[in-house]
Amino acid sequence: MLITIKLHCPNCQCTKIVKNGNKKNKKQNYLCKTCKRQFIGDHNLTYKGWASHIAAKILLLLARNVGIRDIAEIEKVSIKKVLSVLVNFNREIKPKQNKYKSLQVDELWTFVGKKKNKKWLIYAYCAETKEIVAWVWDKRNIKTAQKLREKLKKLGLSFDEICTDNWEAFASVFQEYTHKVGKKYTTDIEGNNTLLRHRIRRAVRKTCCFSKKFENHIKAFEIVFFYINFGWI
Repeated sequence: MLITIKLHCPNCQCTKIVKNGNKKNKKQNYLCKTCKRQFIGDHNLTYKGWASHIAAKILLLLARNVGIRDIAEIEKVSIKKVLSVLVNFNREIKPKQNKYKSLQVDELWTFVGKKKNKKWLIYAYCAETKEIVAWVWDKRNIKTAQKLREKLKKLGLSFDEICTDNWEAFASVFQEYTHKVGKKYTTDIEGNNTLLRHRIRRAVRKTCCFSKKFENHIKAFEIVFFYINFGWI
């Protein structure tokens, strides 16, 4: 019985692969004819953390509310490997459009280290395209709301109206725009808040899972933002 294994370059995903001698441990070495990357096939790896597909799988599990230690146990990789994938996530998240009919803005409470160390996420959401357009992290005050407004301007975005709840900071910051106030105008972003708490373990209100580093906290959210914006979760 002949078994065929189709190899992909871990660097460029090309399938133009040729054999290129053996490693010191006598494992078959392969060469990508496109980018000249040398590698050992996933089927012959001793440590699963070196597999070409593992980073994408770890990201998906992180976006599906699976914890760091759980991923390490399920995929038989080290905790350092999972953290490395988390920390090195650097996909650029850009708005899909330059002009929007309506944006909804709301705030989400989270914490880092201990519940007294609150980290507020204030972000803009488009219900029509189902995307998180812009966001900022800081305290729940008017300065943070102003940061979001300035970020929307910096991105060069225009919108016909903006919808928020009755927090007075929003009324002050967005007074130059067509501003709709009330919970009935923010039902979509409230639903997205629920999705975030379902998809990010460290965002659940009553949980033993939390971020120790603010940088890791931000990365965990950005991974889910990326997956939400592309409709993958």
